[in-house]
Amino acid sequence: MASNTETILVHEGQHFNSTAAVTAPIFQTSTYIADSDPAEYIKAATEAKHPYFYHRHGNPTNSQVAAVVAKLEKTEDALVFATGMAAISAAILAIVKSGDHIVAQLAHYSGTAIFFKEFLADYGITVTAVDQTDTAAFARAIQANTKLIYIETPSNPNLNITDLKAVGELARQRGILSMVDNTFASPINQTPRDFGIDVIVHSATKYLGGHSDLTAGIVCGSKDYITKVWKRSVALGASLAPMDSWLLLRGLKTLNLRVKQINTNALQLAEFLDQHPKIKSVSYPGLSNHPQHELAARQMKGFSGMICIEVDGQDEEQAFKNAQSLINNLNIFINAASLGGVESLIVHPASMWGGHHTKAQKEISGITMGMLRISVGIEHATDLVDDLDQALRKLG
Repeated sequence: MASNTETILVHEGQHFNSTAAVTAPIFQTSTYIADSDPAEYIKAATEAKHPYFYHRHGNPTNSQVAAVVAKLEKTEDALVFATGMAAISAAILAIVKSGDHIVAQLAHYSGTAIFFKEFLADYGITVTAVDQTDTAAFARAIQANTKLIYIETPSNPNLNITDLKAVGELARQRGILSMVDNTFASPINQTPRDFGIDVIVHSATKYLGGHSDLTAGIVCGSKDYITKVWKRSVALGASLAPMDSWLLLRGLKTLNLRVKQINTNALQLAEFLDQHPKIKSVSYPGLSNHPQHELAARQMKGFSGMICIEVDGQDEEQAFKNAQSLINNLNIFINAASLGGVESLIVHPASMWGGHHTKAQKEISGITMGMLRISVGIEHATDLVDDLDQALRKLG
């Protein structure tokens, strides 16, 4: 079996392609012809992730995608979903029930934060959020009914780092499962299993797909745990569609190439922005002045394409105007939600999440009116720097 990332991305899971096609076909069918042997039919109907029974239960391309990502994340198994939030919610609901408690972070992807704050609360599950940069805070937050420690590193949007090894060890010592959202890093830059994390989730819409043409999610973990998640997925019905599954499999083949180029571009842009007089601050784990750079360097192989900047301004209102002006004057960067694609994107988090977070919640998460989140793509770095430079020169 292949052990190198480049080969895994191209060839892992090929046994799920039962045809003679070099490229896996799109299995555009909702159901499959039953085996004439009743025992085999019963097996297909009940076996977790069986690829040839009914689409909500499994699909050959879904199985191939799961095999690739499980191999990358060094877990026994994986399961794909229609969206990243479907993956996150099913992964969590396979662990907790009414009366249970979760330790999480102050800074999370907005969809996850809403799931914690609203959905879980309605079902009697409590969540304590801690400062992810304070490792000891996780231990202090654990209660007798804590079943899960849920982290995200680097965090969205402020790029804080959580100590994976410390959280993994703490969870094992207390008999609690640990789960990390690895979307911002991707398995090219970070493999949480190396640090003892039990479950890894991704919004595969982002780096794994890489072309802004699909939505998907994935959960990676032990075989027994993935079976539990599969049972939740069958009940909740968040199956990944055949076309999106095929696009995801295609996107994964170039993941290593894309992420390495993005890492290089992002560092160059971060260094440029860090020296610019009209930028108040730059948060990028690859910069030596990032307060957690040493921790990031210990647990990451590369620092991803995500950069968080704060545009300068005399007050909050002026900072907001300058941030909007910068966005409006860019020619290559696209003002759009999401991240991890081949194209460079830029968004204003306070506007994007304004309807989901109160002012106090945004302050707790470190979201300011002058903050911009950049997702660096694979364009030539010089063109990206030049685009930012000309837009910054137009600020008052």
